[in-house]
Amino acid sequence: MAKIKITLTKSLIGCLDKQIATAHSLGLRRIGDTTVQENVPTTAGKVTVIKHLVTVEEEA
Repeated sequence: MAKIKITLTKSLIGCLDKQIATAHSLGLRRIGDTTVQENVPTTAGKVTVIKHLVTVEEEA
């Protein structure tokens, strides 16, 4: 499976509770936090919910 690197680039302050919970489920709590996840549909759906707060890169 391919992996993706997800980095939180914007603050969670003022976001909806659903968006905060989604970021926390990915392991993102502070600006600059990075996590590597499998590129599966469930992860892609989570990233879609918070796409305006994160940057996503393909992991080699």
